Amino acid sequence: MTFQRLACGLLVSLMLASLAAAQTFPSKPVRIVVPFGAGGVADLTARTVAQKLSESLGQPVVVDNKPGAGGVVAGDAVAKAEPDGHTLLLMSNGTAVSAGLFKSLPFDTARDFAPVSTLGFFDIAILTPADSKFKTLAELLAFAKANPGKLNLGSINIGSTQNLAAELFKTSSGTDVQIVPFNGTPAVITALRGGQIDAAVEILGPVLPQVKANALRVLAVTGDKRTAVLPDVPTAKESGLTTFVASSWNALAAPAKTPKDVIARLNKEIAAAVNSPDVRKKLQDLNVEARSSSPAQAAELLASETKRWGDVIVRAKIPTQ
Repeated sequence: MTFQRLACGLLVSLMLASLAAAQTFPSKPVRIVVPFGAGGVADLTARTVAQKLSESLGQPVVVDNKPGAGGVVAGDAVAKAEPDGHTLLLMSNGTAVSAGLFKSLPFDTARDFAPVSTLGFFDIAILTPADSKFKTLAELLAFAKANPGKLNLGSINIGSTQNLAAELFKTSSGTDVQIVPFNGTPAVITALRGGQIDAAVEILGPVLPQVKANALRVLAVTGDKRTAVLPDVPTAKESGLTTFVASSWNALAAPAKTPKDVIARLNKEIAAAVNSPDVRKKLQDLNVEARSSSPAQAAELLASETKRWGDVIVRAKIPTQ
């Protein structure tokens, strides 16, 4: 009987602590740790949402950029932070990729974070120079199949989302193409325009000015539907690559032991922010489709993406770091 009373007392204490945490949250500024440098799509997405969140939470919401090491530095900082909802991690495809790319991490991607909500999704594109002989993805695929090893497909560095999307293109199409990594998007653009590579796989947003200036051509986007900014461009699925679907995304997560009531409050406020007209418009200008989710849906996305990109890494025989 004494044990049962102790157990009940402990349970009540935990429930009261959780309720108190939710009622007092937030009691100080909220920090969003971003595993990328300032100025990129992920950083601008976080800042757009942070500004709106600060209005509804009644506390400053600040962005803390911690780039490098495949997002490990940022992930480690949040995994070890006080689980009170005041420190959040901007998750992305990179979070899922790192789980399969590194031999060991200072945290467990599946167990040490509590996904709160997605923020947005953005397109990856298959590009050629504007003067390329390949006018459609079907023409590019036909050449690749008829000329094994002769098509050069560029991407940014090995292990990046773009590089793994290029590897997924290779396996999905059953073609023998040469994937050529570069140290950044500007180098990929230079190589495309200079004719050093035949095509490239890149996130659409950063290259959109080149596309609109008629310097580059988008053969297809790789999401499950066409992009609003280029409605005439087909998806890879529409172009014959029925198993090739890949898009980039961002989400917010808290340390794993954050009280559920705090997670629920954050989820509610993030959804309101992401779905507000002004935030949707700002994200649309970044070529990001604003889309919130439940915590369970965000966790499911992280798990499925971790498996998907882990499988790509294994098939591509990319050495773990």
